[in-house]
Amino acid sequence: MTHKPPLSFWQIWNMSFGFLGIQFGWGLQMANMSAIYEYLGAQPNEIPLLWLAAPLTGLIVQPVIGNLSDHTWNRLGRRRPYFLVGAILSSLALIFMPNSSALWMAAGLLWILDASINISMEPFRAFVADKLPENQRARGFAMQSIFIGLGAIIASALPWLLTNLFEVQAGSTGDSAIPLTVKLSFYIGAAAFVGAVLWTIVRTKEYPPADLAAFQAQKAAKKSLTRFFAEIFRDIIHMPAVMRKLAWVQIFTWLGLFCMWLYFPVAVARNVFGAPDETSPVYQEGVEWAGICFAMYSLVCFAYAFLIPVIARTIGMRWTHIVSLACGAAGLISVILIHEPWVLLLSMTGVGIAWASILSMPYAILSGHLPPEKTGVYMGIFNFFIVLPEIVASLVFGWVMLNLLDNNRLAAVVAGGACLLIAAALMLRVKDEERTTLDVRRET
Repeated sequence: MTHKPPLSFWQIWNMSFGFLGIQFGWGLQMANMSAIYEYLGAQPNEIPLLWLAAPLTGLIVQPVIGNLSDHTWNRLGRRRPYFLVGAILSSLALIFMPNSSALWMAAGLLWILDASINISMEPFRAFVADKLPENQRARGFAMQSIFIGLGAIIASALPWLLTNLFEVQAGSTGDSAIPLTVKLSFYIGAAAFVGAVLWTIVRTKEYPPADLAAFQAQKAAKKSLTRFFAEIFRDIIHMPAVMRKLAWVQIFTWLGLFCMWLYFPVAVARNVFGAPDETSPVYQEGVEWAGICFAMYSLVCFAYAFLIPVIARTIGMRWTHIVSLACGAAGLISVILIHEPWVLLLSMTGVGIAWASILSMPYAILSGHLPPEKTGVYMGIFNFFIVLPEIVASLVFGWVMLNLLDNNRLAAVVAGGACLLIAAALMLRVKDEERTTLDVRRET
């Protein structure tokens, strides 16, 4: 195995900076898509199915891009070509998204946007294992969490900032039902996505394969499509034991998050602000405030990410993740008791603690158990356990909303908190404490 020298703070900063742009894509999508669907006429029980494109795309794209990047080496390197292609495609989708004129158009553009973001994001996870020695990986993933938090703060708050700080008229324009502030936010996000990813591409170099001649020979050998997918399937069958246990934690974690993203903005508008329908000015105020709430949990994520390596050195990665998930569960469940908008910011504090850990701890634990030549594909496979629960929620949760929750958006958010609590309990099964704690304690 090639020796990897430790990197300085600024080197880790530069290699992670692209996540700032990637989070503009995710943040704008999460804070605004359900509202965009309702602006275009969707009912609450229809929203999960309209989000189906996002997890389906991830299920297909993530392992494929991971496998391809494991077997790529050219002038840009191994992972950076995928950063660039994904950033360009994502930015184009962000520009077109707020100009959707029908539900089918918005759902189709979400499909393109999610696929493009995954093209950039998935290699970034493997990038940490490529570049950093094992004792710096927790720090590397924590740095990604910092930029994810910072990007989400700005992206989630953009419509509110444009309305309240820059006094942009927030009303719809022309024949479009989508407000001007939302459109401008997506345009700004497109520019930020490309700019941040280009910074990482220009400022960071990659290590070539340990045996470049053998790597080039393997790359030159023709591989059929059948063999390509057979290799991915074989890797799934032989995934590490720690990965199997973490999979169940991820399933319930992301089921909970998906419930929040689907229904929190529209729940705030309807249940807290009391908007009668999506045409009311109060509805737009509520959705914008929900964006501020998302910015709040992202701000907490940004701050807490600096503390995660210290906490993990003290109590270990496993317990860091358990406690953080429990904080997130408490935050979402507490929403049922809240009637004043500003109090929602306190609930989002717990969600922000959980979010910072979700973005770093599972990957830091997992990375020490992956063969270096398969880091990309296993990071892609690991994300199956993000997209599979989202697919289930997209297909089933509409029925749950209609038949069990009476289309109560707030109840759906509370159900998300219950899922995070289950994830925290399942994390107790990950008996990897001794190894991962020692790995983190070697950090300097």
